[in-house]
Amino acid sequence: MPLLEITGLTFRAAGKAILDNLCLSIGPASVHALLGTNGTGKSTLAYALMGCEGYAPASGEIRFEGRIINDLKIHERARLGITMAWQEPVRFEGVSVRDYLTIMNRDADPLGHLRMVGLNPDVYVSRMVDKALSGGERKRIELASLLALRPKLAILDEPDSGIDMLSMQDIIRVIMAFKEAGSSVLLITHREEIALMADQASQLCYGKIIYSGNPEEVAEYYKSRKCLSCDKEACAHV
Repeated sequence: MPLLEITGLTFRAAGKAILDNLCLSIGPASVHALLGTNGTGKSTLAYALMGCEGYAPASGEIRFEGRIINDLKIHERARLGITMAWQEPVRFEGVSVRDYLTIMNRDADPLGHLRMVGLNPDVYVSRMVDKALSGGERKRIELASLLALRPKLAILDEPDSGIDMLSMQDIIRVIMAFKEAGSSVLLITHREEIALMADQASQLCYGKIIYSGNPEEVAEYYKSRKCLSCDKEACAHV
């Protein structure tokens, strides 16, 4: 049974279909890359999956472990094991990085998780999660906190997740850490080199999944159709 199964998902805003009868399936402990240029609906899908206010689908179903979750709120989906790295990470005045990484999982390894996101634990583990940290530092720490949570599904929307700030070696290390912990990852990106590290991939074009398969095939389709320099007027999928 798929961990996440999306069927016929449609989301409209200002009379336009931002997501158009979208179907997608992600298995347990697997990485699925969603590849697409800016403005194709990638972030909208992430917010709809997370249950953000204002992103309720007009039609279709979102099933998680076989359960329809369309009507569940963010915190209810989080309890099921769905998590996401946000564009603006939360700040906690007076909370140390160590406490922040272990607050939801006392068995977490804060030093190891900091290393995985490219931060020196000797420098950061005792610092406060507050405005003294740069935006890049906070994004990396939030990514470490996602690893500590050991979610069933992690939604990483690049660049909102901070993935784009890591080296390719660090990205591979983070993705493998999720898999080894039994988590699945929806890796949302516009870069085919990042999509290549996934188990499966799909291409999103103006709210529709137009191609799915192994990452190499999807990346080649993405490049061969000149999607990187998309001309919406000439696109056959619009």
